[in-house]
Amino acid sequence: MSTENEKVAIIGGTGPQGKGLALRLAMAGTQVILGSRDAAKAQQVAQTLTAQLAERGVQAEITGLSMEAATQAADSMVILSVPYSAHDATLDALKPLLAGKILVDIVVPLAPGNPKAVEMPAAGSVTEHAQIVLGESIPVVGALHNVSAITLNDLSRPINCDILVCGNDLASKKSVIGLIESMGTKAYNAGLAESARCIEAITPILIRLNISKDVPFSHAGIAICPPEH
Repeated sequence: MSTENEKVAIIGGTGPQGKGLALRLAMAGTQVILGSRDAAKAQQVAQTLTAQLAERGVQAEITGLSMEAATQAADSMVILSVPYSAHDATLDALKPLLAGKILVDIVVPLAPGNPKAVEMPAAGSVTEHAQIVLGESIPVVGALHNVSAITLNDLSRPINCDILVCGNDLASKKSVIGLIESMGTKAYNAGLAESARCIEAITPILIRLNISKDVPFSHAGIAICPPEH
């Protein structure tokens, strides 16, 4: 899948995860629109990220808008990258703007005050909950749950993990997989939206490992390891 001249909106794009994704996608040739409740902040962050990439010789197209950024993604993708506490309110605000688009939900339901645990919604996962809220006419794809924001923002290194992608619409998943792989990593179709129950729950396990004094690393992700023979 070519990302040349494609537009992708990142709602919550001024946060660490959103900024890292904006940098990686812009480096791959995608036009990125950061969406935030504070349009001025989104514009400022967009300028900072553009300048950061210019120092690396990359001419990026990153702009900042209000939540209306979702409407600027053309017939493409909107990535939802907000804290879990803001997920439902943001989803409700976005719903009228998402017709004809794919929502890529990367939110993990970390337990309040305890990032080493999840607190799954009644639907089973955030991905499934978002699909119920939006209805079947707006495909929801769960992805990018298990990659560290610090990893995404460290452009001196490639993304160090594989990405598991799930959702009920196969064509939408394939589009999201293509977008992710444009950033130089491998993405896998992990099944229907219900698979998000397992995928989202991996994140607190990674957080626990990454902050443990018993391991010699941090910011680790997961990798699918096929046999060498």
